[in-house]
Amino acid sequence: MSAEEDFKRVGAELADLGVGISKMMGSPALKDQAGKVFASLQRDGAMVFRLVRDTPEHAAALQLTGACLFDPSGQGREMKDWVVVPHSSAGQWTDLAEAALSRPR
Repeated sequence: MSAEEDFKRVGAELADLGVGISKMMGSPALKDQAGKVFASLQRDGAMVFRLVRDTPEHAAALQLTGACLFDPSGQGREMKDWVVVPHSSAGQWTDLAEAALSRPR
């Protein structure tokens, strides 16, 4: 499956929880019932999740091969609550999205 197909699969699997697919800054995004983004698909096929630092899910996500903190500017200003998870770990995306959805924003 492509990254886009895997992203849509995650959205469909979480639809019963009130999750919707939308766009944020031109990228496909998953939003909760209040319209807040908790995950987004990046142009390179990776997915970014708001997992909240110092949580078990955040630490586990960073252990995945190729995962890193999200730096949208590319200037070394990482968003420490957000983790980039490459498409090679797409099998983990639904679990990570559920964890991100469950964290308060």
